[in-house]
This record gives sequence, structure tokens and C-alpha cells, in this order.
Amino acid sequence: MARPDPYADIDFDEVTEATGLAIDEIKCLKVCFDLFDTKKQEFLSADDLDEIMRAMGFRPSQEELQELLEEIDEDGSGEIEFGEFCQLCATFLVEDPDIETMKRELKDAFRIYDKEGLGYISTDTLRGLIGELLAPLTDEELDGIIEELDEDGSGSMDFDEFCEMMMNKPE
Repeated sequence: MARPDPYADIDFDEVTEATGLAIDEIKCLKVCFDLFDTKKQEFLSADDLDEIMRAMGFRPSQEELQELLEEIDEDGSGEIEFGEFCQLCATFLVEDPDIETMKRELKDAFRIYDKEGLGYISTDTLRGLIGELLAPLTDEELDGIIEELDEDGSGSMDFDEFCEMMMNKPE
């Protein structure tokens, strides 16, 4: 017996017009939406929104969540329907942050690790950070990564090297 088409209820033209997303992206979002819609209600709640944002790597406060919900819940139902979900996701998928915004965010991230405000991150701090992010690594692998990142051999990473590391996609 054939399964019903999971995309039958979607007006792709309407969603594309509202979000700028391609059909395959919309289909992918439908799969995600259905995964979060565990009660099969055809909408997501504010709690689901919190879970989604956390799954995407964001840690919104209750106030930020409320603002986001008000922004995307166009009909004010307190429920996020599929079209609204697509609009939420489109803001993350379509918008490429401008260079200034990225630099500002990188500067904030850099400050977290440059605790003394010296303008650089020590190799030891970097080693701990990379070891944590890419665990498990051998000491040799870690040494190789540090050597590659510390282009000038200074034993530290300045902001420009940090930006270079964060903005370059791995090969």
C-alpha cells in the first residue's frame, strides 16, 4: 500500500514566495517540522521552539524566545504552523551575515578566550579549546593543528589568525 504524500498539503509557491527557499529546502524543513511535531498536531508550541533553537545551537533566553514567537506567529495563535516554521528557518538559511556582523561576533568570541585582554590567545588555551571541540585527538594531531593555525610561529593566535581560522571552511 502506498504511503500518503507527506508534501501534499504544502503550497510550495506560497512558501517559496514568502521565504525565498527552494522546493528541496522546503521538503527538508517539512521532515524537520514533522520530527519536532511529536504529537502530530500540525503545529509547534513555544516549548518546541525552544528545543528547535537549542538544536540549531542557539541558547535563547525566555524573553528572546517570546520575542521570536511573537515575530513568527503571524496569526497570534501561539502555535507555529509549517509556513511560519519555514519563515523562521529561512532567516537562518537565506541570510548571509555581512562581514561587519561576522567580525563583531568573532571579536566577541575572541574576547571569551582572551581573558586577560592581551590581544591574543595562548597556544595552551587554543590547545584546550581544539581538544574539546575535536575530541578525541592524539597529542600529535593536536600539535599539527596548532602548528597549522599559528601561521607566524609566535606561540599564540592573534585576532586576525582567529578570524582566518573561523571563516575558512575545512577542506
